[in-house]
Amino acid sequence: MVKKFAGKPAFLLVHGAWHGAWCFSKLIPYLERAGHVVAARDLLGHGGRARYPNAFRRRPSDDEAFAIEPSLIAAVTLSDYVSDVMQTLDALVGLGGPVILLGHSMGGIPITAVGEAAPEKVLKLVYLTAYMPACGVPAIAYSRAPEAHGGKVGAAMKADPARVGALRIDPRSTDPAYMANLKRAFADDVCDDEWAVAQNLLSPDAPTLPFATAIETTRSRWGCIPRAYIKCRDDLAIVPRTQEKFVELADEFTPQNKTEVYELDSSHSPFISQPEKLAATLLEIASK
Repeated sequence: MVKKFAGKPAFLLVHGAWHGAWCFSKLIPYLERAGHVVAARDLLGHGGRARYPNAFRRRPSDDEAFAIEPSLIAAVTLSDYVSDVMQTLDALVGLGGPVILLGHSMGGIPITAVGEAAPEKVLKLVYLTAYMPACGVPAIAYSRAPEAHGGKVGAAMKADPARVGALRIDPRSTDPAYMANLKRAFADDVCDDEWAVAQNLLSPDAPTLPFATAIETTRSRWGCIPRAYIKCRDDLAIVPRTQEKFVELADEFTPQNKTEVYELDSSHSPFISQPEKLAATLLEIASK
């Protein structure tokens, strides 16, 4: 493990599915104000690097075409995500590191893989209501587990992932019931004006392959990195029981390195609904 350098650790923030680096725009100033270097980047296929199905651009929507059009990012792999994160991680370490690596939601998958690949570069792993998959278990398995009951993301799917190569949603749907469910899933405690901004920045496709790829974590690498889990009690995307299951399994795997658990009364998107409270939690994590 790396030791703390003379100064405060940097944060590298990794977004979740359908999101991009934009989602951390309200959070970053609080961390920077406290003296931390902060970086976030769009993973391949997301944010400014997203690719859109032709059917998504047509309004009124053609649901039949949208449901079968192959995704332009279907070939994006977990290795692509890891490469993206490692490039930024190496740049931060080069500035004096070490780095606190945070993953939100799907972002927990690549930070787990990066932690296994380069534990010496990571001061701490932080899972923000994120996937923290157990050794050899693909993240997609958790969405089918009994603990996932009550989640709202499944009802937002607009295509068969096996057919189009992506988990596909429609953040520009004109169906009020569909959009109400989407908001509940991602941003139940976000005000309508802020949600209107966020929904227009969401991209429709998240590649299936990273969710379907198992990571072979080891106790001597991923398992040796101090980690924290920020549980969001009102999350309807990754529901609290699933979040708790991640922590239980991780602590069984590394009983000598237990997960620090923090809790927020928030939905899936505290970086939008309560960035100051989330920043306070991250600053507490960084201080330990």
